[in-house]
Amino acid sequence: MAILFGLALSHLGVRGKPVFEMLESVSKVLFGMVNMIMKAAPIGAFGAMAYTIGKYGIASIAKLAALVGTFYATSAAFVLIVLGAVAWFAGFSIFRFLNYIKSELLTVLGTSSSESALVPLMEKLERLGCSRSVVGLVVPAGYSFNLDGTNIYMTMAALFIAQALDINLTLGQQLSLLAVAMVSSKGASGVTGAGFITLAATLAVVPDVPVAGMALILGVDRFMSECRSLTNFIGNGVATIVVSKWEGELDSETLRRELADSSADGPNSADAVGEASST
Repeated sequence: MAILFGLALSHLGVRGKPVFEMLESVSKVLFGMVNMIMKAAPIGAFGAMAYTIGKYGIASIAKLAALVGTFYATSAAFVLIVLGAVAWFAGFSIFRFLNYIKSELLTVLGTSSSESALVPLMEKLERLGCSRSVVGLVVPAGYSFNLDGTNIYMTMAALFIAQALDINLTLGQQLSLLAVAMVSSKGASGVTGAGFITLAATLAVVPDVPVAGMALILGVDRFMSECRSLTNFIGNGVATIVVSKWEGELDSETLRRELADSSADGPNSADAVGEASST
C-alpha cells in the first residue's frame, strides 16, 4: 500500500502537493508522540527493574547482567567478524567506517533508536561516494528488513527465558525459533523497545515457552535495546556501501579519501547531526 500510494502521489505532480504537505505535518505529530514516549521510557525501565528484583531477588541481577554481557559480546563479534569480512570484500575497513560514523553511533546509543540518526547516516553515505538513489532505497528499506541486532536479540532472549524457566528445547524447536526470529525481525520498527514487542510474536512459535516469561528480561531490555539499535545501524550502513558497489554506483576513490580523512568527523558531521536533531 505504501509503495502504490507513493507512486500514485508522485504521478499527481503539483496536484499531490497538499497531500504531501499533510503527510509531513502528520509525521511531525507522530515524531512528537515518540519523543514523549522516549522521555517516559526511563520511568518504565525503573519500574520493570524494581519488579524483577522484588519478585526474584537481588541474585537475579547477576544472571541478567550475564545475558546483557553475552548479547553485547555476540553483537560485537558479529560486527567485527561478519560485517568486517563483508566490508573487507567490498574494499573498505570496518574500523574506519565505525570511526567515520561515530557521532551518529553516539546519537543511537543515547536514544536507543536507530531512527534518530537516519538523516545523518544518509548524508554521510552520500559523501562517502554512494549514489543518492541507492542510499534513498537501501537505507529506509534496511530499517525495516535488515535488522541484524534485533534478530540476535530475539534468539538469545528466547533461549534465556527457556533456560530460566527450566524448559528443555529440542534442536528442532531451537531451529524453529531461529527461523521465525529471522522473519519476524524484518517487521520490527527502529524505535526503542520495538524488538521486545516482536519477541512476543517469536515466542508464540514454541508453545512450551510462555510469553509471560518476557517479564524476566523486561528490566534489562533498555540496555539490550541500545546494543541492538547500534548493530542494526552499522549493518544498514555497511549494506548500503556494498549494494552501491554491486550496482556500480560507488565512487571508490571518494570512499577511500573520506574514510582516511580525519575531517570526516569535523564540523560537517556535527552540523549534520545538529540539523537532524532540530528537525
